[in-house]
Amino acid sequence: MLHGPAAMGEPWQPQPQQQRLPGFGNASEPSAWPSAAGGPGTAAPGGGGTGAGAGGAVSPWDIALCATGTAVAGENALVLAVLFYTPSLRAPMFLLIGSLALADLLAGLGLVANFAVRYLLRPPSEAAELGAAGLLLAAFSASVCSLLAITVDRYLSLYNALTYHSERTLGFTCAMVLLMWLLCLGVGLLPLLGWNCLRDQSACSILRPVTKDNAAVLAVTFLLLFALMMQLYLQICKIAFRHAQQIAVQHQFIATAQATSTRKGLSTLSLILGTFALCWIPFAIYSLVADSSYPVVYTYSLALPATCNSLINPIIYAFRNPDIQKSLWLACCGCIPSTFSSRPRTSSDV
Repeated sequence: MLHGPAAMGEPWQPQPQQQRLPGFGNASEPSAWPSAAGGPGTAAPGGGGTGAGAGGAVSPWDIALCATGTAVAGENALVLAVLFYTPSLRAPMFLLIGSLALADLLAGLGLVANFAVRYLLRPPSEAAELGAAGLLLAAFSASVCSLLAITVDRYLSLYNALTYHSERTLGFTCAMVLLMWLLCLGVGLLPLLGWNCLRDQSACSILRPVTKDNAAVLAVTFLLLFALMMQLYLQICKIAFRHAQQIAVQHQFIATAQATSTRKGLSTLSLILGTFALCWIPFAIYSLVADSSYPVVYTYSLALPATCNSLINPIIYAFRNPDIQKSLWLACCGCIPSTFSSRPRTSSDV
């Protein structure tokens, strides 16, 4: 027996299905990388709306992000192991390098966790998505703040060269690093505390589940921190040149070595600023001006270089350091190459 409209001769109309949140079992909906479960979604073949982990196609971009995260985690784990097992590497500078390595290690694990949440976790979990988003927010915030802390430390080591070692004690540095990490962990908790757009998809930014307003705040904060880093590095260059000139005047016989040291320091500064800007500035500006209606391929193409910054950081800040290089050589082959430079570091080695 027919019931409802069909019984009264009215044409049958299909009932609308219940709306589903993007990223939860529907691979055709976007779910942007940095703070969602694995990145902007890709439609499953045929548009059937099946989940990406339930027979749907896996995005090559997501695979690239997961592979990058694995490499980032492994590389920074090596840095942490060297710092932990080498008693001589206990100075404040190495503590800051360790903080940067830990932040990048967590960022790499966050990328892998995002991939697992999106493609492997069934049934999908809103808490898992927000947790993965919070991990990435906290990790990348700590990475940027650690870079800023290293910049400030290098500036103080030149500006207050006579009192630096007495003022910058290990305990003071530990307290500052702990405070910085508490602040970054607070940023990572924001999505879990309700600062997300899962219940209002129109408010989503490209960094789902971060809202457009929050993404704008994060982008502006990042650009301000970068401007501060650039200003500090310019001051470091001026101080390093002045020190080099003073020493060259007093000791003509080491002028050539000092000039070489200064050139090396300036090349390091250029590498640091150039790499940081190329990796992060385009993504920060895009996060500021774009919204969830923009093609997700733009988010992917700018997010991947930003994650690669965590892959480059150990090369710039750790593996180029002579003390860490010695520890690596001793750990790998039990010796130090005869060609290894034992020149003591000077104030121009910024």
